Amino acid sequence: MTSVRVVVRVRPRSKKEVQCTEEVIVDVKENVLSIRNVKPSRWSGVGNGGSRDLVTEFPFDRCFWSVEPAAPDFASQQTMFQELGLPVVEAAVTGYNASLFAYGQTGSGKTYTMMGTPESLGLIPRICEGLFTRIERDTRATTTYKVEVSFVEIYNEAVRDLLKRPTRRRAGSNLRVREHPERGPYVQGLSRHLVSSYDPVAKLIGDGNANRMIASTHVHEASSRSHAIFTLHFTQASLHNNLPSEIVSKINLIDLAGSERADPNYNKERITEGSNINRSLVTLGSVISALAENAALGGGGAAAAAADAWGAALSEPESGKLRGPSAGGGRSRPGGPARRGGRLCHVPYRDSVLTRLLKDSLGGNSRTVMIATVSPACSSYGETMSVLRYAARAKNIVNRPKINEDPNVRIIRELRQEVDRLKAMLLSVEPRDLAPLLSEERDSSLAEMLHENEMKVERLTRDWSDGWRDTRALLEEHTLGINRLRAGVEVASQLPHLLSTDGDVLSTGVTINRLREGRTTIGRSDAPT
Repeated sequence: MTSVRVVVRVRPRSKKEVQCTEEVIVDVKENVLSIRNVKPSRWSGVGNGGSRDLVTEFPFDRCFWSVEPAAPDFASQQTMFQELGLPVVEAAVTGYNASLFAYGQTGSGKTYTMMGTPESLGLIPRICEGLFTRIERDTRATTTYKVEVSFVEIYNEAVRDLLKRPTRRRAGSNLRVREHPERGPYVQGLSRHLVSSYDPVAKLIGDGNANRMIASTHVHEASSRSHAIFTLHFTQASLHNNLPSEIVSKINLIDLAGSERADPNYNKERITEGSNINRSLVTLGSVISALAENAALGGGGAAAAAADAWGAALSEPESGKLRGPSAGGGRSRPGGPARRGGRLCHVPYRDSVLTRLLKDSLGGNSRTVMIATVSPACSSYGETMSVLRYAARAKNIVNRPKINEDPNVRIIRELRQEVDRLKAMLLSVEPRDLAPLLSEERDSSLAEMLHENEMKVERLTRDWSDGWRDTRALLEEHTLGINRLRAGVEVASQLPHLLSTDGDVLSTGVTINRLREGRTTIGRSDAPT
């Protein structure tokens, strides 16, 4: 088990904040962030009276100060990648699922942290580049790698594939969220694109961002109006000492839409967007509160005390964004779930599309990092406090990551262990003079079991390795690409093959059937011709 790692990044003051000479009220010392509330002193007319009551401190796993570039502790985009991105890459290579998401007020630097700019790349492109760099450094000839990417957007509670050709009617592109008992939540019909280097990934990221919903608000000129989830599906297969190994890991990189207060000057579309954004973020807050409460009930001691302290803080009026649905039917109550006789709280994953897709990232099979982005200006005090309370609560969540191994490979390994055990039993058998017939019968039975298991291991290993060799040879002999100008598929191959695609030629539903030497029969065996 491992806790969610929570970090905070403080962005520079915006041009508007500089022009209005807004005071910087946030300070960072090591891993503790402190925030001052300057309003009470102004109301009371007292200079620094009661300063102990005006400063609130929040401890986190890491605090990044990105306010002043000249500061010795300034956190650049490269610093963020070194401390947050590289551990995500290492987790995926080891075989664990990993998730990294940014939460904060609109205009607090979430998209800049996750995506960046062409001149200053963010975590998503740097993690993709770091993964391929790690693959290129591997000199093992017996290991095969496969990387697939997908990019999805949640807009007004509807799921849309950002890597498919835009449709005229957005409603027609709404995808459904399903859940697999082993692999967890997934989006049905979402395209997955096979990539072999960083360059095509960068192009897919650019294409997906171009399709995202953005709009101008009173806080930010280009505010993201949707949640975006960029996913890397990473598969490693190897054959060492004739023992196969296949590990599949998933990296979720999430850029959440910003929390905001409604403006009466907004048009109907902006108000609807903001309502859905806040609804999903409220549900996310309820999920975080329920998971933290459950972790406290299970952990006890200091964890429970910390959860109670943050639960009290969350019940304050300024944390209204965290208030969930009304109590009833086992749902979470405003301000987070309450204990009910020591029983675990209901976690409302299904109350929004976002939380359904983040089920593995929060309390599931994943190593998760949460980045809370905040503004240092005094005008954002209320929003900043809400985000910090949100992040502090998430520190108590406990995940249960595990290495994702192919079940067939696990069966082969267990059979080999059984073979070794039977061999050891045969070698340790001592002849018995009193019952030679029984001894011979037992040895014969053990030998028969040993032979059967060895045959199973040999057959399963051969089938597994042959399948991967065929896949590897196919990838090496064929170059498959997407011609977006002609909306078609390009295959560069001098070998005979059959190509089949699904209804949408821009998706990854492409099947190549290589025609081997000799006679190839196509069709049903009972057909007249």
